Amino acid sequence: MNLFLAAALVFVATGFAVAAMLFVRRQAPEGSFFSDGDRASGVFGVLATGFSILLGFVVFLAFSTYDTSRAGADAEALTVFQQVETAQFFPATASRQLTGELICYARNVVYDEWPRMEAGTLGDSVNPWGLRLFRTFSRIDPSTAQEQAAYGKWFDQTSDREQARLDRVHGAAGVIPTPLWIVLFFTSILIFGYMLFFADSGERAKVQAVLMGAVVAVITSMLLLLNFLDNPYHEGVGSLKPVAMERTLRILDEALPLVAKDVTVPCDAAGRP
Repeated sequence: MNLFLAAALVFVATGFAVAAMLFVRRQAPEGSFFSDGDRASGVFGVLATGFSILLGFVVFLAFSTYDTSRAGADAEALTVFQQVETAQFFPATASRQLTGELICYARNVVYDEWPRMEAGTLGDSVNPWGLRLFRTFSRIDPSTAQEQAAYGKWFDQTSDREQARLDRVHGAAGVIPTPLWIVLFFTSILIFGYMLFFADSGERAKVQAVLMGAVVAVITSMLLLLNFLDNPYHEGVGSLKPVAMERTLRILDEALPLVAKDVTVPCDAAGRP
């Protein structure tokens, strides 16, 4: 989220609301438009409570998806590293090929999939190196007990990697449905309109400005927070970045030479074949 843009939106919305309140205040009777302030406050309490409950539910839903996407990205990076370790127990030719393709998979996640998630264009596409890994692995015929154990482990790790990728990609599509956004904005506008009826020509202008400005600033901030949680891969402060997968790539660059593996990586630095 761009903090300057978010702050500007809150400032503009609050300024507009304060100006509207002060304008209505000029024509408002002393004591507000309501003849019974207690009754009006009770109705406002119902509106505010309903909005708060709905907002809390949506925030929890959006944050759960945000956290699932973050955890999925971390788990995917860890599983890629673990699969590289498992690949070292296969025959030499298959080991080198699987290791190179796993590195390409990680590079593709960082330099191809992540920008597409930020742009919202990833869709239902698959990682091409995942298919290459499947074809390479399907040609392996384990002969020793060590290779057979690694063969079975690879299946489990592949499932873990695919599930983690699904968790990561799920957050890019957004989780808050359009009807919920409509209800949230409608309720926000309703609360704003209701607040205007509290305009009181007998009250000081500063008090009236703070009364309206505080409510609108809070509502606007919460809606911006929801938009951020619903789009965790957008650029800006707090957005999800491929930190875990980048760390995995750095560790592999340092570790592979130490185990004397002559790995030919079949892709460029951006994960393209």
